[in-house]
Amino acid sequence: MKTTAFKKADIEEKWFVVDAEGIVLGRMATQVATILRGKHKPIFTPNQDLGDHVVVINAEKVVLTGKKETQKTYYRHTGYVGGIKSTTAKKLREEKPERMVTKAITGMLPKTILGSAMAKKLRVYAGGNHPHRAQMPEVFQLRKKG
Repeated sequence: MKTTAFKKADIEEKWFVVDAEGIVLGRMATQVATILRGKHKPIFTPNQDLGDHVVVINAEKVVLTGKKETQKTYYRHTGYVGGIKSTTAKKLREEKPERMVTKAITGMLPKTILGSAMAKKLRVYAGGNHPHRAQMPEVFQLRKKG
């Protein structure tokens, strides 16, 4: 089997809008990561960035199942010795709801330079408005469970 390499001019990049209101975080993140990676296209190649741009709106209204709202902990490190910081999902949702969605999606992308390039195509907004109307994004319907 032969892997085909595509030039930048051959790749058509689309823009999609995903409304996260009432959607379970993990299920949404897997589908958005698939779009960013380009796996939904028939020309998918693992060593190239063929993904599309995604705008996620209503990040503050995403759903966490079970007791994750109070028990799930997000960690970050300041870079100094003993500088690990932690926060719960509930507190993160109040302060920066975009970060919770961003961390879920980027955690499902490759941990390489290619994954970083894919993550730059993701834009997350807490409310229902976004400044990307000029790109004429299509509404992406998330698949429901089942």
